[in-house]
Amino acid sequence: MNEEPLNTRDRSTPLRVLSRSDLADVPITPGDVVRAVEDAYLAFAAGDSDNPRKLSVANPDGWSVAYAMLGRDGRRRVVAMKTSYKFDPGHDRSTKRYYTTITLYDDTTGAPIAMMDCARVGALRTPAVSALLVRETMRRGAESVLLIGTGTQGRNALPHLLAANPQLRKLMVYGTHPDGLAAVHRQLAEHDPQALLETVTDPRAAAAHADVVLATAGPGTEVALEAADLAPGSTAVLVGYGLAPSALVEADRVVATSAEQMQLTGTDMVGPDGTLRAVDAELPQILNRRAVARRSDEEKIFVYNSGLVLTDVAVAHALAERAIAEGRGTEVPLWD
Repeated sequence: MNEEPLNTRDRSTPLRVLSRSDLADVPITPGDVVRAVEDAYLAFAAGDSDNPRKLSVANPDGWSVAYAMLGRDGRRRVVAMKTSYKFDPGHDRSTKRYYTTITLYDDTTGAPIAMMDCARVGALRTPAVSALLVRETMRRGAESVLLIGTGTQGRNALPHLLAANPQLRKLMVYGTHPDGLAAVHRQLAEHDPQALLETVTDPRAAAAHADVVLATAGPGTEVALEAADLAPGSTAVLVGYGLAPSALVEADRVVATSAEQMQLTGTDMVGPDGTLRAVDAELPQILNRRAVARRSDEEKIFVYNSGLVLTDVAVAHALAERAIAEGRGTEVPLWD
């Protein structure tokens, strides 16, 4: 077992490769993930970290899209590069290919830390960000949540949401895949055996009484809640699909993790005039109290969760520390 602290390694350390299976069962709690993500945002808001705009290229026929992201975590003293490539010529689950990796470097010694599969990082980071967004934007006295979607993000959404917002006790989920619904119930029970989760069959009726709507469905969903479907004073968080553009256009206030990222990836939410509504406040500034999320309990707030690579860095570093301490992965003398 190698328990050497990550930030003490010298330049001769070979690259540690951590595969999806290496990382699959590395223990980390939703609370740990939420705290790591919040710390990354606060460091960014304080000017301690850097998060340049992501680069993207796409096949002109829509067959593939790729992203490259670079970040520097000034508090953890880690620099990281994340890549993402999706090949999806037929928009079919059976043919879609999606690969994402992140490589970490120690910014105190210059040594490589690890090159990692990023699937679990994203699966944990995104619901943690949603949990913080909900915490900062939901109205006073909020109790009810409607989750739309039962894929990877849907399955991880509620444990992280409750880690940051334990007062949310009326939990509802809508999905069309029985296995996915069972997985959402099972994963919530593993983290909070006392939580009660109701499966609903009419998402519009449920949304009319929900303080929070988490839209995590995939692109094939038939659900697209309009602004009129959302309850007064509600918070609607878009992670995947499940909200119509009117939920953004007609919102009283718009919050995003990054206005710049929303401009890049939120083009499917443009209004009737072909433009994307501006963001009123960003999460990093809200967390350090330089911006206001909600101004009254009556406002309908639309939230766009696009993520920042700095949150990937924080979660990846936490997973890498635990995995390497347990001796997981393969050391590769890449630069020999």
